[in-house]
Amino acid sequence: MCVLFSFFFLLKGSTAFECGVCKAVWPFKEVCKMALLTDEENKYFEDALFRNCPGCKCRVMRADPHNLRVQCPQCKAEKGKMYEFCWQCLKEWKGAVNSDRCVNEGCENPDLITLKTCPEIEFKDVKDVTGCPSIRACPTCGKLLMHNSEQCKNITCPDCKVEFCFVCLKLTRECCGKTHSYYSPCSSGVAPRQTSIPVRRK
Repeated sequence: MCVLFSFFFLLKGSTAFECGVCKAVWPFKEVCKMALLTDEENKYFEDALFRNCPGCKCRVMRADPHNLRVQCPQCKAEKGKMYEFCWQCLKEWKGAVNSDRCVNEGCENPDLITLKTCPEIEFKDVKDVTGCPSIRACPTCGKLLMHNSEQCKNITCPDCKVEFCFVCLKLTRECCGKTHSYYSPCSSGVAPRQTSIPVRRK
């Protein structure tokens, strides 16, 4: 049970292996041992948790799964100065204080590319809605979701459990409180394609 909960939290983006029952925090090696992972499964989870620092090549685990700007403690210990790199493109960090993107050439978030290039959806039961992307990032936690095009325009995120309107990206109570219908066009229209991934903060 504990192992299953640990990997459930990893898949949701957490780097802490906390048991959903007893709340104990497990070391990664212990989790792998108890889960009896295959070599392929072990590599998958290691790749999700660790990166090789481009400065010193040591393995680094980021503390915040939503922050692409990572500081290498080994570089600081060896060279006496802080070395920061981008978790996404694995190059030395360049850019302002933003933690969700760097300015290195070619550094692109695949989720943002999906949001930018996904086809539009044709709702079967919601009338007079055009130009809505078929994939949206949950406005609360950022998980990418696809509407099945059937029934109403609202969807509940399986991760954060928040219900929102797939068309205008407002919470259901805010959107449908104005239109009074789950099947009517939104009063604010179709929200444009998202250009950033929302991050849920505790």
